[in-house]
Amino acid sequence: MKVVKFGGSSVANAEQISKIIRIVSSDSDRRIVVVSAPGKRFKKDTKVTDLLIELAGEVLAGNDYEAAFAAVVERYAEIQRGLGLSEAIVATIEEDLRGRILDRGAINEQFMDSMKASGEDNNAKVITEAFIHAGIPAVYLHPGEAGMLLSDEFGNAEILPESFATLAALREMDKVIVFPGFFGVTKAGEVATFPRGGSDITGAILAAAVKADVYENFTDVDSVYAMDPRLVPNAPAIERMTYREMRELSYAGFGVFHDEAILPAVHAEIPICIKNTNRPEAPGTRVTLTREVGTQVVSGIASSDGFCSISINKYMMNREVGFGRRLLQILEEEGVPYEHTPSGIDSISIILKSSELCAEKESLIVERIHAELAPDFVDIEHGLALLMLVGEGMHFVLGNAAQATTALGNAGVNIEMINMGASEISIMFAVKEKDRKKSIQALGKSYFG
Repeated sequence: MKVVKFGGSSVANAEQISKIIRIVSSDSDRRIVVVSAPGKRFKKDTKVTDLLIELAGEVLAGNDYEAAFAAVVERYAEIQRGLGLSEAIVATIEEDLRGRILDRGAINEQFMDSMKASGEDNNAKVITEAFIHAGIPAVYLHPGEAGMLLSDEFGNAEILPESFATLAALREMDKVIVFPGFFGVTKAGEVATFPRGGSDITGAILAAAVKADVYENFTDVDSVYAMDPRLVPNAPAIERMTYREMRELSYAGFGVFHDEAILPAVHAEIPICIKNTNRPEAPGTRVTLTREVGTQVVSGIASSDGFCSISINKYMMNREVGFGRRLLQILEEEGVPYEHTPSGIDSISIILKSSELCAEKESLIVERIHAELAPDFVDIEHGLALLMLVGEGMHFVLGNAAQATTALGNAGVNIEMINMGASEISIMFAVKEKDRKKSIQALGKSYFG
């Protein structure tokens, strides 16, 4: 049994939806179909979710919202016409949106969640009609009716553990189930949405609940590539990777899907296959608990910019019990998360995202470090990029750090910082943002030719 999820680009218009009908009908194991709201039809287009946020904003502001309302309805009407479906489905969607607006409660966050969720919900209704129109037995299933219960943290909800037992019953249904992603309901029956990567979360939850043999995540690329193809056009595809490798690479900038979104499938050890809606015959990338290392020592090289470092020096720091704890406590009390903490005998660096530090916050943190830790020196450096070398084989093969540093040195890149993860499947390098592209290209040439 397969749970398949189609992202926004895969359901953006009638042509794309026709593709997913062919994909699902070509494999009888594909029995649960999770769908997103319609995404962009072209580069400068607007996603339906963004149109819905605009519509909800107009409603909450007390403005005339009819133009924004019509823009949302027209997107579905365009899909309906392209698929040759009855106009009744558009009337159903219009009635649904009117009802959400009229029935809004006093909690603005809950109303916003309800409006955003309508993108997936109404698209699932359209796609169900498209399956039936094509002669494929299918049923639309609302998450609330299926038993997907969420916490009442609107915009950042989590699945409640008791949901899994209820959702397991979906395995017994004999029709194709079209399930809207991104949302569920609270115990009070109110719509609540997952955070970023919401439809991926829905797919992963369903795959875990029904104990699927594989969770297929359809997007607009053939596979996950070993490096960002925008920086390295000929980057090789990754045929197989582990959950740990995917997590490390996703954290460091791989944008196939949000790494935390597929946790339910990871915990249930459900294999994940990333495939292309536009080229379903391509094998894609398979993500599993383990893989044979063979000659594939390094799976991928990820990079991301927008980081900074706080560097602190204090003579005899290593003898001062609690120094690191007090430093991290300052960041905690100021609400600033950190990424890495490379350290020496008399020095320690904290790497964090520059977006976490406004000028006022930065000044306050430096002031507190001086006052509470009495360091000899404190410096904050912005404009850093992180490079992450990831591979299960690195645990078994000698010389990876030497190979990487040699490649960067030969490319004229100065390494600002280096940190090896405790799992020994990743090495992090910090370089100047201006050196990010040539760093990735140098490492790619060294490891992948």
